[in-house]
Amino acid sequence: MITGESKTVSKGSGANVVAGTIGSGGSLRVRITAIGEQTALSGIMRLVATAQASGSHTQALADRAAAILFYVAVGSGAITFVYWSFAGDTEHALIRTATVLIIACPHALRLAIPLVIAISTSLGAQNGLLVKDRLALERARNLDMVIFDKTGTLTRGSPAMSDVAAAPGTAEDDLIARAAAVESNSEHPLAKAIVAEAKRRGLPQLSVANFSASPGRGAEAIVDGKRVVVSGPRLLTEAKVTVPPTIEKLTAAWASNGKTVLYAVAEGQLLGAFAVEDEIRAESTEAVSELHRLGVRVAMITGDSKSVADSVARRIGIDEVAAEVLPADKASAVKRFQAGGEKVAMVGDGVNDAPALATADVGIAIGAGTDVAIESAGIVLVRSDPRDVVAAIELSRATYRKMIQNLVWATAYNLVAIPIAGGLLVRWGFDLPMSVGAIAMSASTIVVAANAQLLRRLELRRATP
Repeated sequence: MITGESKTVSKGSGANVVAGTIGSGGSLRVRITAIGEQTALSGIMRLVATAQASGSHTQALADRAAAILFYVAVGSGAITFVYWSFAGDTEHALIRTATVLIIACPHALRLAIPLVIAISTSLGAQNGLLVKDRLALERARNLDMVIFDKTGTLTRGSPAMSDVAAAPGTAEDDLIARAAAVESNSEHPLAKAIVAEAKRRGLPQLSVANFSASPGRGAEAIVDGKRVVVSGPRLLTEAKVTVPPTIEKLTAAWASNGKTVLYAVAEGQLLGAFAVEDEIRAESTEAVSELHRLGVRVAMITGDSKSVADSVARRIGIDEVAAEVLPADKASAVKRFQAGGEKVAMVGDGVNDAPALATADVGIAIGAGTDVAIESAGIVLVRSDPRDVVAAIELSRATYRKMIQNLVWATAYNLVAIPIAGGLLVRWGFDLPMSVGAIAMSASTIVVAANAQLLRRLELRRATP
């Protein structure tokens, strides 16, 4: 519930506990040593508040540019009036001054960015990106690194059977069916993984009797008249079961990759072995590959063991790994990645990810995550697909390009139009009428609006719903 990791953590007498979601077998007594503001959850919330309070307060670029244009317009108008007044043409001085003020109206400049933001936000929503903070979307274009939480983000957050090895003389389906029969009465996450695999294969449900389970020792039951036990490596030692070299080699490889190894034994004879792990999302590898294509490095933060973290990182191409990180230390880990001045995004889904999401330059929450994580993030991936991080970066870069195009047009227009409105070309016989100035001002706004609409043609890399 707090750590958000895929593997359970055993606790003994005298151990400190934060929270728990599964109590299997026996009774449990816990002494409360912290309440209210002293609890781990309150500490996490304080980290979130601190990180959010230290966020950027930079004013929008369009507001600054429009403010500058106001002074440019007033100054240009004053210069125009003074110049033509000294030239002895007071009536035309007033007309030309009014024309300057009309044509310098900052409508186009003030619309240059808000229009693009509105369209990009709408486009993001259509592609599964909920933009809560527009500054987060703007900053995404400069990202140097994306940090993923592992469990529930790159993985599905629940154990699944990944490998099966049947002993000689035992069919693979028979092995799974017998193990699933034993585990069908268990609430343990590993047991559910075996039962789920049997259902996926459409295997028949075998009759079960005399089920029993012991914490740390596994489960056993009578299946079709035979006593079947499902447990970890400890079972082999206690039952003095011989493991064929082929299976022993496979299980050693599974364990080295951070997978949980289980064995099934019937009446003292080995039926086979299983490997269970937190299943990696099929789309995670593609997401990492696409981020590399964009020139963005990828890191992973997890509370899981280093062996599990390294195994996941190796299989999907992660560049850097921070393993065995405590929940309250994830924000500090993000700061270490930022230490070199790099712009960092954090992608997570749990309560323990909230401080890191708020600390990162861009916080991205998985839509299926906790409310705390979503509240702490600037962008939410509605489809919970890591590939949408790529779409967010591409949308950010395209949005910025449109902003710059609109600002360049609005600025260049005023640089050319204001001198002409002020009478720069009068000596060559061209005097811009006030009515034409009003039309030119409106035309600049139309051009900016039309250019912003072109952003809708952007095709983001859409994840499969």
